[in-house]
Amino acid sequence: MDNHEATVQKVRSRIQHFYNTKTSFRIYHGSTNSTRQANFDPDAIVDVSSLNHVLSIDHNKCTALVEPNVPMDALFWETMKAGLLPPVVMEFPGITVGGGFVGTAGESSSFKHGFFDRTVLSAEVVLADGTLVTASATENEELFEGLRGSFGTLGVLTMVELRLLPLKSMVEVTYHPTTSFEDAMSKMQQQTVDKGNDYVDGVIFSKALGVVVSGRLTDTNSSLGLPVRRFSKPWNEWFWIHAKSVACESRVWKELVPIEDYLFRYDRGAFWMGMYAYHHFMVPFIWLTRFLLDYFMHTRIMYHALHASGYTDRYIIHDIAFPAGNAAAFADYVDQKFSIYPLWLCPLRSDGRSSMGHPKPYEGVVGGKQLSGTYDGEYINIGVWGPYPSSETEYMRANREIESRMRELGGLKWLYSRVFYTEDEWWQVYDKQKYDLLRKKFNATSLPSIWDKVKDRGSKKEDYGTGFKGMLRRIVKSNAFLSGLYGIYKAVKGGDYMLKKTK
Repeated sequence: MDNHEATVQKVRSRIQHFYNTKTSFRIYHGSTNSTRQANFDPDAIVDVSSLNHVLSIDHNKCTALVEPNVPMDALFWETMKAGLLPPVVMEFPGITVGGGFVGTAGESSSFKHGFFDRTVLSAEVVLADGTLVTASATENEELFEGLRGSFGTLGVLTMVELRLLPLKSMVEVTYHPTTSFEDAMSKMQQQTVDKGNDYVDGVIFSKALGVVVSGRLTDTNSSLGLPVRRFSKPWNEWFWIHAKSVACESRVWKELVPIEDYLFRYDRGAFWMGMYAYHHFMVPFIWLTRFLLDYFMHTRIMYHALHASGYTDRYIIHDIAFPAGNAAAFADYVDQKFSIYPLWLCPLRSDGRSSMGHPKPYEGVVGGKQLSGTYDGEYINIGVWGPYPSSETEYMRANREIESRMRELGGLKWLYSRVFYTEDEWWQVYDKQKYDLLRKKFNATSLPSIWDKVKDRGSKKEDYGTGFKGMLRRIVKSNAFLSGLYGIYKAVKGGDYMLKKTK
């Protein structure tokens, strides 16, 4: 804890300096799982990248003290040594504890345990004036609740206390094929009310083909007689490809998956986004090439390449949580307008809305019926990720149309992706009055607001630099093939891809 306290003191001093000099700053974590443009000025950051340790694990209490930049894979391996397991583990190994708490982060266990922030018992936070406080359900409760989905706009997170569960080594996975959007949503809700399930998600491959996947934690038991399937080795098939092959057989299928393979089953290929890289470079998308190029197909490498290449502006990327009764309507809209497949489905607990950026309650139509009050039921998240080759004007129009349809159906975006709202549209969805009062109460008005952090900035000429190198970067970024190669080069080269270069 001594090293932790020394680092926190440095963070406090830096924040106090910015507060006293009335200088705006950003929080630098050293990595990101956002698909928005990321570019930090080294002279205007509070660097918390070294806060990346699991400080202690209490086996008796089933809790852990963890710094915010601990990634999911490191958290899992450390808790596993103690025979424990985080209730919610995001599917990409590089997603951090801090990002999960103050961002929007959930997974297939979120129908049961809520978003990741619901597994946090307390938080250590440096406020905008440098004051160090602890927030929990019994201490600074209003701040604790406000930190959910606040994106670092109420203070700088330096440590959290996490709730843990007893570890089991395997997941008994069951695949339930579906034949329509309505069938998929119905089967998903059937699985979420089954108290024996620990995990539920789904993938839709076409309007008439999908699969709902449920999982139950279990210890290895050979008497089950189930085959064991892995997804983490280069020679293993990608999870979604395996799931599709099962769905095509139109029968329920069970298998055992080691817990570490299940939790990070979407890491190889970043769900199915890696498939588009093969198409882009005209490489056959077959098992052999997936095996040979496995190094490039893990999410840490892919995020690096994505930001370096500028490809975030060539894809439609949205995760949107809808009232469960409206999810099928949105899937049908995506089918008619864009025909983007696969789609990811993830059921969410009814308290999910309050974890997503301080929104207003939803009081519209659900399942074709006008609500008599505010919606307090379950949600189903739909992940829409796919290429959209078009002009910038058409790209903007299409994404704004998606956001408009989303608002009509009471949906909420996960704010890791590019936001296309106007400011007026933003504050129609989010509760400005309540949020501003909270920021004022905790002296956070000198920090950027959530809108300031997520609003669309697009690409500017100065982002590429000046002179010959700047011109060369503009040429590369304007050519789809060259920008893809540049992204791969930067990912392999390594180094920081978010800090601006200083002369």
